[in-house]
Amino acid sequence: MYDVGSAVVYKREVCKIKDIKEIRDRKYYVIVPVTDESLIINVPVDGITGIRNIISKEKVDELIKKIPSIDIIDCDNDKFIEYEYKNLLHEMSHEGLIKIIKTTYVRNKERLDNNRKIGEKDDTYFKKAEKLLYTEFSLALGMSYDETKEYVLSKVQEEIKRND
Repeated sequence: MYDVGSAVVYKREVCKIKDIKEIRDRKYYVIVPVTDESLIINVPVDGITGIRNIISKEKVDELIKKIPSIDIIDCDNDKFIEYEYKNLLHEMSHEGLIKIIKTTYVRNKERLDNNRKIGEKDDTYFKKAEKLLYTEFSLALGMSYDETKEYVLSKVQEEIKRND
C-alpha cells in the first residue's frame, strides 16, 4: 500500500498520491499527474494494476551508464517505426523510452544534416518519451526537469569518453 504524498508511476504518468478515500466500501488512491495537477484519478487500492514506485536514484545512475549501449531501432519504413514507437511506449520500460529518444534524435539529425525538415512523428515521439523519462528521473534525482536533462546528457558524455 502506498502512502499519501508518495510519488508513483500510474500507467506512464508520474503522479503524487493526494489522498486515500473510500467510495461504496472500496478504498481508492486519489492521484494527480505531476505535469497536470488539474487531472484527478481514482485508482482502486485493491487489485491495482499499472501503478509502481518511481525509479530510485541508484537505478537512474545504473541506467545512464547503459544508455550508450542501448541500440536504436534499425528500420527505414515509417509505418513500421511508428508501430515500434507505440509498442515501446506501451511497454513502459525506461530502456524503451531511451530507445525512442535515441532513434528519433538520430533520424531527425540525419534529416537536418541533409537540409530537410525534421519528421513530425519522430518529433512527437521524441517529446513524449523525453517527458515521461525525465519527469520520473527528475523526482528520483531531486532536480528540476531541465537540470535532469543536463545531468543525464553530461553523464552519458562522460560514459562515452570513458569507454573510448
